[in-house]
Amino acid sequence: MQTLFGLDYPTLWFLVVGGLFSGYAILDGFDFGAGAWHLFFKKEQSRRIGLNAIGPVWDGNEVWLVIGGGALFAGFPVMYAAFFSALYIPFMLFLFFLILRAISIEFRSKEEMLWWRKTWDIVYGISSTLLAFLLGVVLGNVLQGIAIDKNHNYTGSGFFEFLNPFALLVGFTTLSLFMLHGAIYLLLKTENRLFAKLTILVKKAIAFFLVSFGLTTAYALLFIPHLSDAIKTNPLMLIFPFLGFISIGILPKLVAKRKFRYAFLFSVLIISFMLMTVAVELYPNLLISTLNKEYTLTIYNSASSQKTLKIMLLMVAIGGPLVLTYTLFVYKVFAGKVKLDETSY
Repeated sequence: MQTLFGLDYPTLWFLVVGGLFSGYAILDGFDFGAGAWHLFFKKEQSRRIGLNAIGPVWDGNEVWLVIGGGALFAGFPVMYAAFFSALYIPFMLFLFFLILRAISIEFRSKEEMLWWRKTWDIVYGISSTLLAFLLGVVLGNVLQGIAIDKNHNYTGSGFFEFLNPFALLVGFTTLSLFMLHGAIYLLLKTENRLFAKLTILVKKAIAFFLVSFGLTTAYALLFIPHLSDAIKTNPLMLIFPFLGFISIGILPKLVAKRKFRYAFLFSVLIISFMLMTVAVELYPNLLISTLNKEYTLTIYNSASSQKTLKIMLLMVAIGGPLVLTYTLFVYKVFAGKVKLDETSY
């Protein structure tokens, strides 16, 4: 098998796909979180400021989801087919709420009627909340495993099987983390009364996250032992959850000292280290079969040909830095506090 930098191509592609979805979680995570707080703001001006805080970047953040999905299809087509077939309903719900959220952002300020704006406020707040929650539910099912047979077909009992205790816990943990991430982002973009309100809400977000994360971790350790197999085999991999715990411990102190730029950096680190831990727990598996370990899809039995992976890695090497540069440029241009004007949402 061909290698590059000492790693085989399936492993490199596993890292590429993981990096892209991590970028999506970090970027779209804070605007999902900001949207989840939307209905907590009672004043019209506060809601407009919240919308315009993410206004220049929310649609660009979703580019990372599109690229990540494309990379998954290009690198691991067998896993892509089995994954999206098995989780068809959750993904359709995710796309439905993604569309509703985009429509609500664009439509809200098109009319002056109070009922019109309140309707789209509710749609925006609920869809942002459910999007974050559904991402966690999907991740929880991937970690726990799915009932797929030797032909990679889903044989489970349907949608409600995906709403198992672990998946729900991961869903709430994801929602709480994104709400924390979003609250800190909004603190960087707001001032005056809304800023003061957010300094209170961010403390509630920290409490929500710590409780959710603690329960999810305890459940995983007690009832899903295979998630710790990789770390038991290679204790060096413990560095990722360890750094994640350290970041979780530091963030509340930064918030208390009102060092919100550093707090935002650490919320990024928390998401990154948590997803690195997920990668360690899964590798080399991609989709674990709960029926038989032999049916599990790995980076090797679901990968494209070596030639395809090699060519696609070259495309990533060219396109990846361009997307990253564009993203950094947009955030630099729209840095600073939100100021409402006639072009605002």
